[in-house]
This record gives sequence, structure tokens and C-alpha cells, in this order.
Amino acid sequence: MAALGITVALLVWMATLMLISVWKQIYSSWKLPPGPFPLPIIGNLLQLDFKNVPKSLTKLAERYGPVFTLYLGSQRTVVLHGYKAVKEVLLDYKNEFSGRGEIYAFAAHKEKGITFNNGPSWKDTRRLSLSILRDYGMGKLANEERIQREVPFLTEAFRKTQGQPFDPTFVLGYAPCNVISDILFHKRFDYTDQTGLRIQKLFNENFHLLSTSWLQLYNIFPSYMRYLPGNHRKVIKNVYEIKSYTAARVKEHEESLDPNCPRDFTDSLLLEMRKERYTKEPWFTFDNIAATIADLFFAGTETTSTTLRYGLLILMKYPEIEEKLHEEIDRVIGPSRIPAIKDRLEMPYMDAVVHEIQRFIDLLPSNLPHEAIQDTMFRGYVIPKGTVVVPTLDSLLFDNQEFPDPEKFMPEHFLNESGKFKYSDYFKVFSAGKRVCVGEGLARMELFLFLSAILQHFNLKPLVDPKDIDLSPSTIGFAKIPPRYKLCVIPRSGV
Repeated sequence: MAALGITVALLVWMATLMLISVWKQIYSSWKLPPGPFPLPIIGNLLQLDFKNVPKSLTKLAERYGPVFTLYLGSQRTVVLHGYKAVKEVLLDYKNEFSGRGEIYAFAAHKEKGITFNNGPSWKDTRRLSLSILRDYGMGKLANEERIQREVPFLTEAFRKTQGQPFDPTFVLGYAPCNVISDILFHKRFDYTDQTGLRIQKLFNENFHLLSTSWLQLYNIFPSYMRYLPGNHRKVIKNVYEIKSYTAARVKEHEESLDPNCPRDFTDSLLLEMRKERYTKEPWFTFDNIAATIADLFFAGTETTSTTLRYGLLILMKYPEIEEKLHEEIDRVIGPSRIPAIKDRLEMPYMDAVVHEIQRFIDLLPSNLPHEAIQDTMFRGYVIPKGTVVVPTLDSLLFDNQEFPDPEKFMPEHFLNESGKFKYSDYFKVFSAGKRVCVGEGLARMELFLFLSAILQHFNLKPLVDPKDIDLSPSTIGFAKIPPRYKLCVIPRSGV
């Protein structure tokens, strides 16, 4: 009888806790945007397909409207869907929602660096970093020379394949890796350098794993899952290894620093650290510098590399588009001159293709999570401080009014009736507002120049019939390219 009484008491206790949890959810949501009813502990996870979260959010937006509430576990999340709501949050409320929702796999960067920093230091770290990057040509034509210097190395690496099938992942990766490495460390890697290859593999593996169901669940239930085996351990280990690499480079720079002749971004950041106005700042530490450089190194390498890689896959599927690009390149640039940014004005088709590649592959469909830094009234709702805010970028990039047949790859999405390049304000692949990508200008430049140079010198040859190349979400995005889609490049005659 005593055992039965204890069992009943435990059941009553558990039921009471569940009722209290449900009551808290209901009570706290009175002034929140509408959304599906959350279950205790798991919240609204049953409403999400973790193999295609963006599609799940689109379906929920169709039911609850452009602003709705989800509970990912116990984490209150407000989702913005569609051009008006996303733009309003990112630009009109850019201060109120400028926090960064925590990504637990990057705990090594907690309150450090730029990308994953949600601590008191992120604004000052970002502001100082942008100031130094501008001095080194970020987003300006000064970076054009860096990219152009890398072009011959990239095309030579392609030429060495001698028309044989190869995986372009890391060959392409060396190009943007060397550009950002020159800015950060005044250093470039040979295309056979094993350290450079190791760094790229860490970047690539993390970029892939972060989109998997396991990592998404880990970010929702870190306290429960941190002790379990799984790929979250691999990502965390990789993050620490990357940060250790950048910390070692910072240490080397500190030991050889010449105050009268800064060589690169790292030198300049170290020199700022010595200034009186920063010596008293608790956030300006060696560890913060290492995290900041790791953020820039990762973002400056992997997103551009991935975009180029999938861009070539897309062009293999559409040889007629590749042929139009060859014609435009031959007419404007010719066979031998290295492409220049000024050529973009006379190459609207290439400009449109680059934009369409970025739109179509949709690398960050749900954006990086933002966070409300204060209680905020938004469209008649109260969004409490600490709420995660998700401005969905795919809802802009796949808007069927702005981009007819958005599921199809069509450069015409960015061309007017006269064949001139057409700008779209829905093109927010770099996000916008306080958390906009710091390397947007550099990435735009790299994509145009590297892709133009590759097509200037080579024809692309797929191993399969172009019609059989699958561009579905299982292939495009964060997934790794299947082996059957290896690339062959054939030198163009006269080049």
C-alpha cells in the first residue's frame, strides 16, 4: 500500500508540473502573436519537419499569418514570414531585435567575436572590426586586386585536373580562403597545403552538420543532449580547433608586431588593444580577438566556396545558360584579361546569374536567429525580452510575386525586358540591419570575379546527362554534393 501511495503521489506531482507548464505557456502567450498550442517540454516540435524546417514554417505562416509564435522546447520563438514582416523586423526594429539567439554548438564563442556574440561586447567588437576591415578594402575596389591575384592560382588548379572528374569542394575553397586569409593574416595557402585543407574541411563539415536534424535538436535541448554521443560533439570539437588555430596566429602576430607597420587585420586589432581607450575595456581580450578572427575566417571562406560549388552544379544542368555566359565573357573580357569589377556594368547576364545562384540555393533560409533585447510592441503584440526572433530569408527569395516560378532557376528573375540587370529589394541573402553580413561586399565581388574567370577559361562537363542532375533541396543547400556530380573542366580553345 505504501508503494502504491508513493506511485500515486509521484503521478500527481508530475501531472501538476505539466499543468503548471501548460498554464504558464497559455498565460505568457496572451499578448504574443498567434501560433499552434505548445505541448509541455517539447513545445511545437511535432509541427516541424526537421528535414525541411523552412517548408514547415511556410505552412505555419499560411495558417497563422506572417508573424506567429512557436515554442522550440521551452524556447519562445517568434517567426517572421514574408517581405513586409521581415524587412520591418530587420530594418525598422533593427535595434530592438539586434540580439543573437544562442547557437549552443558555438559555446566557445559565447559573448565573444561577431557572429555568435550576444554579450555586451558584440556592438563594440563589430564596430571596431568593420572600421579595420574598411582600412583593408572590405567592400571596396581595393579588394579587387586581392581577388585578381588569386584568379591565376585557381584557374591553374583547374587546368591541372586535365579534364578528369574531380570534386571541386576544396579546389574552389582555396580561392576565397586565400583572399580572407590575406586580409586577416597577410598569408595565402598553396592549393596542396595540408593546413589550408584541414581548415577548409573543418569549415565544410560544420556548415553541413549544423543543418542536420541532430544539431537542430541539440540547439533546442542542449542540457539533455550534451552528454550523449552524436555529431554535436564533432561540431564543438571543430569549433575549438578552428579557434585554436586563429589563437596561434594571433600569438605569432603579437610576438612580431611592429607598431609602425601593421601588416594585416590581426596586427591592427592588436594595436587597438594597446590603446588607452581599450585597455580598460573588459571585453577587449586576446580570447575575443581569436574568436573574432575565427568568425571572419569561417564566414569569409565557406559561404562563398559553397555558393561557387553549387553555382557550377547548376550551370552543368543548364548548358544553354553556360553558353550565354561564354558569349558575354568573350564579348566583354576576351580570352586573356583577368575579369574586373567594372565589367559587371557590361555583363548583366552574368550579374543576373550570380544573383540567381544565391537566391536559388538559399544557403541560410531561416537566417541566423535574432533575439529581442527588450520588451517590444510589434504589430500590436508584445514580444518579451529574450524571445528568439526568426526572420525567414527564404520567404523573400521564393516570393512568387517578386520571382515568378521561384522553384525554377531563371536568371530572368534579375533581368528586365531590355535584358538589363534588375535589382530586387527582396534579395536579402546577406540579411539586413544591425546583423547584416560584414563581408557582403567582398562576397559579391568574389562570386562575380571567380565565376567569370572559371567560365572564361573552361567549359563545364557533367558526368551524367544534364537532365538527370537533381537540384532538389536534398542536393542543394547544406547537403554534400553526391559523387556522381563530380566536375570535369575542359579548357576552351584559344584561352
